[in-house]
Amino acid sequence: MSKRHRNQDYAPPARADLRAHAHNERHRVHSELHLAEEAMRHGTEPLDIVEPGPAWKPSHHHDPVIGIEKSRRQPMKHWKTKDWKRRKTVRRQKAAAWQMLA
Repeated sequence: MSKRHRNQDYAPPARADLRAHAHNERHRVHSELHLAEEAMRHGTEPLDIVEPGPAWKPSHHHDPVIGIEKSRRQPMKHWKTKDWKRRKTVRRQKAAAWQMLA
């Protein structure tokens, strides 16, 4: 179905806008860290300096429901299980047994 029938009021922000916002936030934190480091070099006590932190985070960092849904999207990888190689050899042995019977 096309996207033209969807309500744009509930549409998430564009990916480019989110990336630009994240870039600006990283730049702000980096420049504030630089200013804090310069203040420490010029004699300010480290306990008097406020360490900058992220003032903005994307929405998926705020909503735990979205995080749970995203974690469920990824299926279990069979090669990450403990005995995937053993299961592979068992399947080969079964196939060889069927070949012998046929």
